[in-house]
Amino acid sequence: MKKRYLSIVLFSALVACNESDPTPTPITTIDFSQISSLQIGGAAAAEITAFDPETNQLFVVNNSEDSKVDVVDFSDPLSPVISSSIDVTQFGGGVNSVAVKDGMLAMAVEADTKTNNGTVIVYNTGDLTTPIAQVTVGALPDMVTFSPNARYIVTANEGEPNDEYTIDPVGSISVIDVNSNFSVVTLGFESFESQKATLMSNGFRVFGPGATLAQDVEPEYVAIDENSEFAWVTLQENNGMAKVNLSTKTITDVFPFGLKDNSIAGNELDASDRDDEVSLKSWPLLSYFLPDALASYAVNGANYLITVNEGDTRDYDGYAEEERVKDLELDPVAFPDAEELQKDENLGRYTVTTSAGDENNDGIFEELYGIGARSFTVWDGNSGAMVMDYNSLEKDFLAVAPNLYDDGRGDNKGVEPEGVTIGMINEKTLVFVGLERVDAVMVYELTGTSSFTFVQVLETGDAPEGVLFISADESPNGKPLLVVSSEDDGFLRVYQND
Repeated sequence: MKKRYLSIVLFSALVACNESDPTPTPITTIDFSQISSLQIGGAAAAEITAFDPETNQLFVVNNSEDSKVDVVDFSDPLSPVISSSIDVTQFGGGVNSVAVKDGMLAMAVEADTKTNNGTVIVYNTGDLTTPIAQVTVGALPDMVTFSPNARYIVTANEGEPNDEYTIDPVGSISVIDVNSNFSVVTLGFESFESQKATLMSNGFRVFGPGATLAQDVEPEYVAIDENSEFAWVTLQENNGMAKVNLSTKTITDVFPFGLKDNSIAGNELDASDRDDEVSLKSWPLLSYFLPDALASYAVNGANYLITVNEGDTRDYDGYAEEERVKDLELDPVAFPDAEELQKDENLGRYTVTTSAGDENNDGIFEELYGIGARSFTVWDGNSGAMVMDYNSLEKDFLAVAPNLYDDGRGDNKGVEPEGVTIGMINEKTLVFVGLERVDAVMVYELTGTSSFTFVQVLETGDAPEGVLFISADESPNGKPLLVVSSEDDGFLRVYQND
């Protein structure tokens, strides 16, 4: 039985067929509903999923026990079945991401010691017995993707430090040229050290203990333009994005993302889990965007990126940056109402970073810097400039699904937008935004450069991580599909637009 979902239907459905015109009129209603589900494993299973239209197989990251990629027979989306698995432990410490293009499966595998260089393993999807390539990339490859023309495989190599923060490998981006026998160039950020002061003055974060900019940068997620010319990579903990020229295999730009002022109208947030209500208010905060996933699209030949601004911090034995506002000493001039502000029902339990805000390092904070913008944002792909920040994400969710909102996360990242993908249905551009902490996907229609209209909210499994759109042209049943991977309960859920 199909589940029901809260939605605003933008267009009426009309499917007509008569003797004079036997061709059905295309369905123009956007209304997804769940048609099936499949449990992949326990926690840490079903994190990222890729689809191969040539074999009708899904490939699913599964790290719930020993690391593997589960292969799912998806020829009938109503009844997906696990058909086999690829053991990843033979290649390294664990698989973080998978991607498929033109009959090739690429897997991003970290080393047994995560600070060492990782590997990209490539298979033919029709023969999963022996890899056709094993390519060394940078430390901790966290995301892998193909360019639309299938020539390039690109990885974001996060380069996280060890827990003691005594080893901090450089963050990097690897570009693998499929047409050149899978040759690889791994790009670091050493050349941007001279721009460090300027980048930081515009909101870029470089703050790891004793780290150079190249060590501190942590690439997270990759998007590539439709012409396979450029890649953009989020630098999550650093609050920015890199641009890569794929033909020259160079990082051309690092774009700082600046700050969001939560004291002004339109940027309100629910900052407490102890106020016995969901209340979006203005607070004296400057929040870092700290985006996770991103997706690219083009309008009139110009490239744009959508980032989902999850927020992320460093929390290691050797260095930790999080603190609650109530546990900080606030400057009495900057915060004359500090006592009231630091109550649990106000801003007291809100989590901020201690990497900024104490300008003279005397332990007294003159400003408060929040973690994550709780929004999604459109950026100009050429200049890195903000086009618009969609501030109504939490407002939209609360308006249509208030019972799903987790007020216990008010003090830390809110709904936590983490995944995003873009799909086309009947020339309509849809944006799917995964919300990890309220177990939902928001669906929007995008028109023009940056006009968004809310369509629907889909209730998902626990902590949706991967959001995969399958077009009607590639779908096994000819219907547009959305596959959501939920890492905390290990389920795939399949939604169909009829």
